[in-house]
Amino acid sequence: MEQLEDVRDKIDEIDHALLDLMVRRTELAADVAAYKAAHHLPVLDRARERRVVADARRRVPEGLKSHAAALMELLMEASRTRQGDILGATSPAVEAIDEALAVAPALFPTDALVVTQGVEGAYQQIATERIFSHAQIDYVGSFEGVFEAVEAGTCDFGILPLENSTAGTVNQVYDLMMRHDVHIVRSCRVKVNHNLLAKPGTRLQDVTDVYSHEQAIRQCEAFLATLPGVRVHVTRNTALASRFVAQSDEPGVCALASRECAELYGLRALAKNVQDNDNNYTRFACIAKGLTIYPGADRSSLMLVVRHRPGALYRVLGIFFALDINITKLESRPIPNRDFEFMFYFDVACPAASPAFRRLVKELGDVCEEFRHLGSYAEVS
Repeated sequence: MEQLEDVRDKIDEIDHALLDLMVRRTELAADVAAYKAAHHLPVLDRARERRVVADARRRVPEGLKSHAAALMELLMEASRTRQGDILGATSPAVEAIDEALAVAPALFPTDALVVTQGVEGAYQQIATERIFSHAQIDYVGSFEGVFEAVEAGTCDFGILPLENSTAGTVNQVYDLMMRHDVHIVRSCRVKVNHNLLAKPGTRLQDVTDVYSHEQAIRQCEAFLATLPGVRVHVTRNTALASRFVAQSDEPGVCALASRECAELYGLRALAKNVQDNDNNYTRFACIAKGLTIYPGADRSSLMLVVRHRPGALYRVLGIFFALDINITKLESRPIPNRDFEFMFYFDVACPAASPAFRRLVKELGDVCEEFRHLGSYAEVS
């Protein structure tokens, strides 16, 4: 039996040979690019790529077929990238990003007309005031109303909750992202502290009903479990719940909401900071109608549909790996009226002006069935 180091030396020799061959293969992409340019051919040739992958699978033992296919797809991806660089290939999404960067405003605005869902005192209001120093805020009754106002141009920006660190994603907002043509231009994280609010004179032992948003209820499940017999009711947001309690003549009704709501609606906190996890943050998005990329944008949101075949998502993830771009969030949502097909949302950490991000957008557009750049932005705290 050979010594381990001797075997590893042989493996290293093979690896070095493979790398040399990979470099030679990529260099030949220049000749391919020249031919395609002369004959007005596209960089991507799916028929040839399918033949190359099928041939690779035939040439190896059964246990290596999937690995051989993945290897050839990565090699062809490198070749496509090289050809695209030589030919200056781009895409509508890349061109839109380049245009937005070229005309980017010097500063993010401090004054704006902003639409958000709810009423005064909602966490969306807190997020709005965190993003804008002097915002004029209009309230609508639903998340869809925010999207519609932004699309119609009746406001400058809209504020929407995206996710909570303990209760997870606000699915309705992501579903609406599929249907509306808007762009994220800023994001913000707001620390969430829920309190049990009631009208003055109400005692904790008097509580019969608790009202709040469904996410706030999920975030306070442990506390609510200590109130036996109390009925829990879902409202559209925490501020609406607080206003309802303030206007109600029913004894024993309470709201789970912020201290700001207590001050705004004249309520008293029967219990403070009742969320299950004290490290509780909600992330909000600021959306606008057009694609605008403000200075400092180092995060981006992408929405894509991959082809319904084995390895499709793996191929997409391989692009992120090859470009050394960190994925900070990956969310899947079912596509309405399309059985067992999903839309994927990616949040990535990468400066919008970097060559790596430009290449990411170009390559994702090539390999995905559908692709949208939802925006590049900075996040404020």
